[in-house]
Amino acid sequence: MSSIEGIPEDLARVDLADKRAILDLDASLYPVEAVYSATYVFIDRCYVLLDRPEAGTLRIVITPKQLDDAESQLRDVVGELANELVSAAWRHQITQENRAKIESVTMQAISGAMGPPTLDDLEDFDFTDEAFEDPLGIAMSWEEKYAKKTEDGEEE
Repeated sequence: MSSIEGIPEDLARVDLADKRAILDLDASLYPVEAVYSATYVFIDRCYVLLDRPEAGTLRIVITPKQLDDAESQLRDVVGELANELVSAAWRHQITQENRAKIESVTMQAISGAMGPPTLDDLEDFDFTDEAFEDPLGIAMSWEEKYAKKTEDGEEE
């Protein structure tokens, strides 16, 4: 096992004999959903193993499917994975903070896709509410818009 320049050995190390990189992560910094998301990006070109060697620690073992220059390729993969982990953790945090908004928009989209209301829905609807504001006059009825006017300006 050898260390990767710029990364503490207790966090990431390279096993050149087995052509793999091992990352040990603090589980309190990276939610497991973010780890799944980050490692998923690599499954087309690497074999990925996720493990929990001890409580509070997540381990990622990543082995490229094809290696030309093992040491530099492993270093690059570890760097990309580290960047992807930060990005996935950030996306996870944003999603958690905006969960209510996301659910609200989703429900509005789904309810709109359900189609027009049925006669039963309309029967239960309360039409006594005050009309909505229409400053541009778009909601004017056809009768109001095209009614014939008498000579004194009154509608027929």
